[in-house]
Amino acid sequence: MQGHTAGGFHGPILGSIVLVEDDPSDLDLMLRALGRCSSPPAVTVARDGEAVLDLMRTWLNGAPRPSVVLLDLQLPRRGGLEVLRDLRIHYAASTLPVVVWTSSGAADDIAAAYAGGANAYVVKPLRFEELVATACHIQHFWCQCNTTLD
Repeated sequence: MQGHTAGGFHGPILGSIVLVEDDPSDLDLMLRALGRCSSPPAVTVARDGEAVLDLMRTWLNGAPRPSVVLLDLQLPRRGGLEVLRDLRIHYAASTLPVVVWTSSGAADDIAAAYAGGANAYVVKPLRFEELVATACHIQHFWCQCNTTLD
C-alpha cells in the first residue's frame, strides 16, 4: 500500500525494486530472472551510485519509495558501501530495506555491508536457474512478505 506520512514522503510502492547494477550482462540476467517470478516486480534501474542518490532525492520530495533496493558493491561514480551509508543517514531512506547483491563473497565486504546497515547480503549465483530462484525468493520476501515503516 502507498501512504502519505507525516514526514512528507509516500510509503513504498509494493512490489517495486530499485536494482542498482552497472554491468549490462548482470543487469539483463537479473531483469530476466525477476521477470520469471510468479509476481514480477516493477523494477527501476540505477546504473551507478549517483543515480541511486538522485532517486532518494525524489523520495524526499514525495515520490513513493520502492519495497527494496538491490545494491551492487562495485559501482562507478560512487561505490555501493558509500551509497549504503548515504541511504542510512537520510531520513527518506533510513528504514528502506537494502539487500547487497554482489559477486563478492569476501568476508571483509560482508562485514562492511552489515556494519553499514545492509538488511541482507546475497552473492550472485553463477547458474541462471539459481539466479531465478534467488531473485524470486528476494522478490517474494521483500516485496510481498516484509512489512516496512512508511
